Amino acid sequence: MRKGSLGTLFLTVFLDLVGFGLIIPFLPALARDLGASDFMAAALVAGYSLMQFLAVPVWGRISDRVGRRPVLLWSIAASALGMIFLGLAQSLPLVFLARLWSGTATANIAVAQAYIADVTTPAERAKGMGLIGMGFGLGFMIGPFIGGELARVHVFGHQGTLPAFVSAAFSVVNLVFALRYLPESLPHEKRSAHVGKITLIDLGALRATGRLPGVRLILLIAFNSIFWFAGVQAIFRLFTIDAFQMNVESTGRVLGLSGVVSVIVQGGLIGKLNRRFGEIRLLLAAVVLMSLGFVLQGLSVSLGVAGFIVATIVTSAGTGLHMPSVSSYISRRVGADTQGATLGLLQSAGALARASGPLLWGLLYEGLGLRAPFFIAASAIALLLLAIPRLPRLP
Repeated sequence: MRKGSLGTLFLTVFLDLVGFGLIIPFLPALARDLGASDFMAAALVAGYSLMQFLAVPVWGRISDRVGRRPVLLWSIAASALGMIFLGLAQSLPLVFLARLWSGTATANIAVAQAYIADVTTPAERAKGMGLIGMGFGLGFMIGPFIGGELARVHVFGHQGTLPAFVSAAFSVVNLVFALRYLPESLPHEKRSAHVGKITLIDLGALRATGRLPGVRLILLIAFNSIFWFAGVQAIFRLFTIDAFQMNVESTGRVLGLSGVVSVIVQGGLIGKLNRRFGEIRLLLAAVVLMSLGFVLQGLSVSLGVAGFIVATIVTSAGTGLHMPSVSSYISRRVGADTQGATLGLLQSAGALARASGPLLWGLLYEGLGLRAPFFIAASAIALLLLAIPRLPRLP
């Protein structure tokens, strides 16, 4: 294992998520200030995730042909340009263009995973892949907190300019490190001679894994959960304004607390809990916590800020249990020959959920008000309590 290369790769993923997290505390409110409806503000988040969904397989295939390093370097440089563009944008169409560009630029997760596969032995691969998960968790924990604090300072009359420029600066630092310390991982003799057919969802893998009992069901469970949680993230800032008149820095701190809870659960507790209770019981617990958290968030309009913070902690604990349990169940359920394809389907389902969930949430929030969308989400999540017991038990 090339530790220096993996460290730089971790930094790449970490800074991508810091940059994503930096804009969450202010972006929907900025869109609203520029004349967007609540649905359009949520669509701004959905557009970013949609471009990631479309671009992930493209960059993965291109990296098979030209190598991992050029694609990663391009994505880092393009991320910096996207954030500068966002910081300078003075109209809603330009903000949309900036986010679509950034979604395309940061769709480097498949390339990062391929890089790890190139430089690790099979025995070391799980540890290497864990670096990506750690980068995601830490980036999302730190990014919103920093973004909320920086957004207090208005530059050019806009609260989001400084966080966007700081995110761009992180990407520039990242690019310098990658140029210096990230060597190519894919030798010329192992590269594809041409870019093969690019598909958004591997239908062959879907058919193959569908023959294994429980796999399609677990993918649907994962999609449902991510769909509703992604919607909450999209309108989070709008809700804190409308329900509590919360300022941007306080919103960032609540989001940072949510990240801390997720890191604690995924980084410190999930292994012990999984060994004691197993994946299916943990999935049931995750669904109960997420559903309860959504109900409490809806009720927090009357309960106040303290109730909202408690609700956010409960929801974050549920989501922290959810994805590791889903991934672990799949990895144990399928054979080694289909594990990669099945986990790829899980990523595709998650990306599609993050692209579509905010659109429905935006419609519900705009049409039904503050509370009802949370109660609808809680009901939809609670229905999974009927589906999860149908999963085949693991040995």
